[in-house]
Amino acid sequence: MLSGAKGATPRRNHFNRLWHKTCDQAGIKGLHFHDLRHTGNTLAASTGAGTRELMARMGHSTARAALIYQHASAERDRLIADAVSGLVGKGRRPKGHAGDTPD
Repeated sequence: MLSGAKGATPRRNHFNRLWHKTCDQAGIKGLHFHDLRHTGNTLAASTGAGTRELMARMGHSTARAALIYQHASAERDRLIADAVSGLVGKGRRPKGHAGDTPD
C-alpha cells in the first residue's frame, strides 16, 4: 500500500508522485493508476456482467460511461459464436424470440 512520508494515506496532490516512484521501483513503465480501474472493469465485463452491473461497480450514472470500459475479446467472441452454433445445430431459437408461440 502506498503511504506518505509520515506513513499516512497520501493526499491526492502527492499520490501521483508516489505512484510513479512505486512503479519505477517495481520496474513498471507507463502504467497509470487509472489503468487499474480500466482493467478491473474490462475483466468484470468478460465474466458476463451486464452494463447495469458494471455501472453499479464503477459508480457510473450513464451506460455511455460504462461502455467506455468494455472491450470485445476473442475469447468472449468464441463463446458467443459457439452458443449461437449450438442453437442453430439444435434447430432452436432463443426463448422470447418474435414469432414464438406459447407452449
